[in-house]
This record gives sequence, C-alpha cells and structure tokens, in this order.
Amino acid sequence: MLAVLSLVVGVGGAFGQDDAIEQALEACQPELETYCSQVTPGDGRLLACFFAHEDKVSGKCNWAIYQASVAVEEFFEAIAHLATECHDDLLEHCGDVQMGEGHVGMCLLDHQDEVSDSCRQAMMDVELEVVEDELPPR
Repeated sequence: MLAVLSLVVGVGGAFGQDDAIEQALEACQPELETYCSQVTPGDGRLLACFFAHEDKVSGKCNWAIYQASVAVEEFFEAIAHLATECHDDLLEHCGDVQMGEGHVGMCLLDHQDEVSDSCRQAMMDVELEVVEDELPPR
C-alpha cells in the first residue's frame, strides 16, 4: 500500500495540501525564525520544534498548522481510497512501472479505459488528473 503513494500525478486535494503547507510556513514565519531556525526541515523536525515551543506559538500559526494537517489527512485519505479501489488494476497494468515522480499515476491514467468501474470511479472521486507543469519526463 505504501508504494501506491507514488501514483499520484494530480489529486484534487493535493493542491489544497500544498497551499495549506505554504500558508502554514508563512503564518509561522516568526516562530520559525525565533525558535526553529537551527532545525533542518524534514522528517517532522519542524513540527517537533513547534510542539517543543507550543506554549509560545501564536494562534495564527496554530490555526495554519491545523489547516495544513487537515489538508494532508484528506490527501492521504484520497490516496488510500484510490489504492483500495484500484489495487488489482495497478498490479495488472502498472506493476512494472518505476515508482516515484508520478509514473504510476500516469500509468493508471494511460489505462483508464481498461480499469475496473470501481477504479475509474475512484479516479473521478479523487480527481486524478494530469497536471502539465508537474509532469516528470517519461
């Protein structure tokens, strides 16, 4: 199931997720500079820094982090739904596709006329689509 995370080319909620994260970083800029400037981003280290200083984090920053967490949760729920509904189709049509950079998602879109009805519905549910400016080279 974890491998399916690389299948997304563009999921409707993904862009909300990116926007929410950018908004959180902007809203939390004072906290980032004051408390977390020495923290190397990645692996949840910035969030850990915020939690370590939670009594000093502004309401604006707290709200932005909450909004970002909701967007990320919706994104992963969409991926889980797609992975569940398209499991057999992914194995059949995309099992040999290189993981990462949206290759599996492109494969799924390439085979959208061949996938099961439930997979096709899931693709519509999560608004799986090609986003031209985000496409990796094929």
